[in-house]
Amino acid sequence: MGHHTSARPLRASRPPQGLSGRLRVAGDKSISHRALMFGALAVGRTEITGLLEGEDVLRTAAAMRALGATVERLGEGHWIVAGRGVGGLTEPADVLDMGNSGTAARLICGLLAGHPIFAVLTGDASLRSRPMKRVMEPLAASGARFTGRAGGRLPLAVEGAAEPMPLDYTLPMASAQVKSAVLLAGLCARGTTRVAEPQASRDHTENMLRHFGATVRVTSQGEGRLIELEGQPELVAAPVVVPGDPSSAAFPLVAALIVPGSAVTVEGVGLNPLRTGLFTTLREMGAELVVSNERVEGGEKVGDITARSGALRAVDVPAARVPSMVDEYPILAVAAACARGTSRFRDLRELRVKESDRVAATVALLEANGASVTVEGDDMLVHGTGEAPAGGGTVATHMDHRIAMSALVLGLVTPQPVAVDDASFIDTSFPGFAALINRLAGAEALGDLPA
Repeated sequence: MGHHTSARPLRASRPPQGLSGRLRVAGDKSISHRALMFGALAVGRTEITGLLEGEDVLRTAAAMRALGATVERLGEGHWIVAGRGVGGLTEPADVLDMGNSGTAARLICGLLAGHPIFAVLTGDASLRSRPMKRVMEPLAASGARFTGRAGGRLPLAVEGAAEPMPLDYTLPMASAQVKSAVLLAGLCARGTTRVAEPQASRDHTENMLRHFGATVRVTSQGEGRLIELEGQPELVAAPVVVPGDPSSAAFPLVAALIVPGSAVTVEGVGLNPLRTGLFTTLREMGAELVVSNERVEGGEKVGDITARSGALRAVDVPAARVPSMVDEYPILAVAAACARGTSRFRDLRELRVKESDRVAATVALLEANGASVTVEGDDMLVHGTGEAPAGGGTVATHMDHRIAMSALVLGLVTPQPVAVDDASFIDTSFPGFAALINRLAGAEALGDLPA
């Protein structure tokens, strides 16, 4: 799997009519990563359906195979993992290349910390520049040893502990990745591992631990939570139905809200309340979003969401909502640029350490296309006029798939087309994005730039 061999510029223009249709988005990335990891730690054969087959998740599948699990693909999104049991992973013969996936790299650090094996993690240029200290520091307390480049960057050598200690850790800021890494290390430790988080962050790890038979207690502490995991459980293989990724569903849904005359339904979307901050926020903006066919699958709430176009108004997004929509700010900013009034997104510090500095990249995306946006400290203010901005700009994506998709959605409503310098890596998280938008538009709204 070569990485971003050649840039692929792409251009979005206004379709002749609104978007319409029904679709399913690819499986949830967070749950796909975890399904493979828990399958590898469980006893027996775990059947996974709806797995996201983007490059990030395939890197996790390859890593689990390298660590001794049997991982087989039976068909599209349909996989079987024969696990090794908790503590049963074996030493990989070669370096584990995590590609572009920060989630996989950080969670696997947690897995490795509890096993008495040596492994080296690396990734692509973007991932090698991202900090891993956030997981290395808590995990070192379990007895694991980490050796990396300055600032805790990959490549990173990990020597797991033979007798890992249970951790008692308070997160400095809400982070599902750090929390999950600590819980994964705690699986191999005797005794109770405790993680306290200042604000509730995505709880897919806790839900899936229970689904596979671990004992997990969660208690509220103000805005935050205390999570307690009993160490060395017997995890037993359990089927996982991966719901549609709400972060992916955000793009066609926002497109339907802002392109006049649109009605789009996304089926089988994950509705975990710690992931749906965007849907709450869009409703506060006056968006028509209707959920039907609600159900529970694999410990997660799922349903179908229909979005219809209509006028949007500005919104003030509280800082407490950041963890439940950390990936959705670029696409929300696009909606806000088409809304009436000034929207304020509060305390976006967490967005400055994503694939790119997402605050700066989002500001640049909007400004290049005639929208008015200002930054005050860690707040971003988008000044909407109730009309779509002019468009006509070319957006630098910085290898960030969400910036690329957000810019292309904006181009579906601006008078002038919007171009992105590179769309080649959108497939890492949303395979077939351009084809899907063109099907909903009934026209080639997204196409290659004329040479």
